[in-house]
Amino acid sequence: MIQSVLVGVDFSEASHLALNQGRSLAEKLDVPLTAMHVLQLPPPLLPEVQLPLPDPDWTQDMERRAREQLELWVEGIPKVEALVRWGNPAEELVSAANPNTLLVVAQVGHSTWERLLFGSTAARVVRHAPCDVLVVRAEHKKKA
Repeated sequence: MIQSVLVGVDFSEASHLALNQGRSLAEKLDVPLTAMHVLQLPPPLLPEVQLPLPDPDWTQDMERRAREQLELWVEGIPKVEALVRWGNPAEELVSAANPNTLLVVAQVGHSTWERLLFGSTAARVVRHAPCDVLVVRAEHKKKA
């Protein structure tokens, strides 16, 4: 039985659609809604390159800005919690879910090349989630 809805938000138009779907389902089921944004440190271009840890002021500023943006996105939504975490988006979403969660993520229509380069958070969430996952599809707009 679904006891909560968790939506991954990356501030794309596709994740806006996912948040709207998650909100609608949470309201219909009368369960709490959590919107989560995950911040990632950029990986080094070469694995052998050792990057120093980022400046704590920079990371705090990034987190504050993400939290402010997320709070704007969820403004006016009842029973919502806005979470900002650091890490891998798929791993953080999966770790925040339990068997009674409905996890909602967006699937942007990336090209095969983009999926090969960057992977798909939605695909990793579907493979590893301990719960049901709703993938909200967004059309990929072809560049003119």
